[in-house]
Amino acid sequence: MTQLPDRATLREEAQRFLADNPDVQQIYIIYTDLVGVQRGKLLTRAELLPAWENGRFMACSAMSMDVTGRDVEETGMIWETGDADHTLWPVPGTLKRIPWTRVPQAQYLGSFHQLDGQGALAEPRHALKRITDRFDEFGLKPVAAVELEFYLLDRESALAGKPQPPKGLTVPERQRHFQGYYLQDLEDFAPFFDDLYAAAADQGLPLEALLSEYSPGQMEIGLKYRTDALLACDEAIQFKRLVKAIAEKHGLIASFMAKPYSAWAGCGMHLHVSLADDAGRNVFASDDVVANDLLRHAIGGMKCTMADGMAIFAPNANSYRRFRKASYAPIAPNWGFNNRSVSLRIPAGKGPARHVEHRASGADANPYLAMAAALAGVHHGLKHKIDPGPMVEGNGYEQPCDPMPTNWFAALDAFRKSPFAADYFGSEFVRIFTTIKEIEADRFYAEPQPLDFEFYLRTI
Repeated sequence: MTQLPDRATLREEAQRFLADNPDVQQIYIIYTDLVGVQRGKLLTRAELLPAWENGRFMACSAMSMDVTGRDVEETGMIWETGDADHTLWPVPGTLKRIPWTRVPQAQYLGSFHQLDGQGALAEPRHALKRITDRFDEFGLKPVAAVELEFYLLDRESALAGKPQPPKGLTVPERQRHFQGYYLQDLEDFAPFFDDLYAAAADQGLPLEALLSEYSPGQMEIGLKYRTDALLACDEAIQFKRLVKAIAEKHGLIASFMAKPYSAWAGCGMHLHVSLADDAGRNVFASDDVVANDLLRHAIGGMKCTMADGMAIFAPNANSYRRFRKASYAPIAPNWGFNNRSVSLRIPAGKGPARHVEHRASGADANPYLAMAAALAGVHHGLKHKIDPGPMVEGNGYEQPCDPMPTNWFAALDAFRKSPFAADYFGSEFVRIFTTIKEIEADRFYAEPQPLDFEFYLRTI
C-alpha cells in the first residue's frame, strides 16, 4: 500500500505558497499517465488549499487512455467501474510557479489514489515506489539520475508532419550536417538555453551539462543525481514540460520522440543508477568493476530482464526505429566499461562515483516506468545473484548476444507473458498496461500512412 502524504505537511506547503505568491490565480495539477502523457486540470486559487488538504477527484478513465487520449475500454476501468472517481493527491515539493506563462500561474504534480487512500494500481509513480521499497530487504536505497535527449524542430514543418531543423535564433542558419558536440549550435540557440536554464533555476530543477548531440538540432541535458529515485523522475517530468514550453516561447517545437528523422540519430533517455547503504555509501564503489559482486549482480539482473521490459523502454511504434547498428542506441542486452555500443554502460570515472548507465530507453518512455523496470532488474539480480557474463570489449554491435524484441507487438507479448514483470509490477498492472498499448498499436497500424501510398499506390 502506498501511503498518503501527511495532510498537515501538505496544508502548510499550500498555505506558504499562497502567502508567498499572492498574484497567482491559476494552478495546474499534472499527472503522468501509463503511456507517459501529462494530463490534469487547471484550478483556481480558491481551489488550491482544498485540493492539498483533501485531494482532488479525477475520473478513473483518465488512467485508461492511449497516447491520443482515446479511451481503452478493454481495460475494464471505465464502464465496469461506472467511471468512478479516484483522488489526485499532491506530490510534496512540486508546487511551483510557472516562469513562462503570460499571466501568473503555478503547477504541481499529483498521483492517483483510490478513495480509501491506497495507491492506484495502474499509476506509474506508485509502480516505481513499490519497486524502490523492495530494496529495504537489502538495507539499500536506489540513487538515480535521468539524462534526456531531444530535438529542436522548425515549428511549421514539424506541425505539418515533415520535420526539419530550425533556423538558429541568433544566426538564421539551418544546420543540415552531422555535427556532434558542435558549439555553434549552442550559440545559435543561446536565447532558448538562457531562458531554459533561468526557468529551471526558478523551479528548482537541477540541470547539469548541455551538449549538442550528433544530429542537427539534437540536444542533451542531464539532471543531477538524486538519492531518491522518485524525485529524480518527478524532476524529469517537470523538465520535459519546461523544455517544450520554452521552445514554444521561441517559436520552436521540442520533441522527445525516439526517432523523428530516419537518417539521423534517435533520442534516448539514459538512466544512471547506483545503490546506497544506510550510511549513504555507494555500494557499487570500486576501482575494479569486475571485482564488485553487487555491481555485477545488478548488471546481471538488468541484462537478463531487459527483453522483458522493452515494452516499457520502447513504448511506441516510433520507438523501434531508434534501434539500429552503429546508431549509439543499443540493440542487445550487453554491458561494458566506458563503451557506448552497449546497453548497460559503466561510465569512466573514479571508483566512489561508480554507477551503471542504462541506455535502452527512448526519450519517449515514461520516466517512472522506465526507472521502475531498470531498478526491478537490479533487485532481481541482487536477489538471485545473477552473473552478467563477460563484458563487451570493443564494438558491441558486431558481437553475438541475445537479441531484444525488435518490434512493438513482440515487446508487448514478452511483457505480458513475463513472470518477472508480474512479480515486480503485479499481474493486473501488466494486464492493464499491455491492453492499452496493444489497442493503441492496433489503432496505429490500422491507419494507412503516407509511406503506404508512396510504396504501394501505383506499384502493385
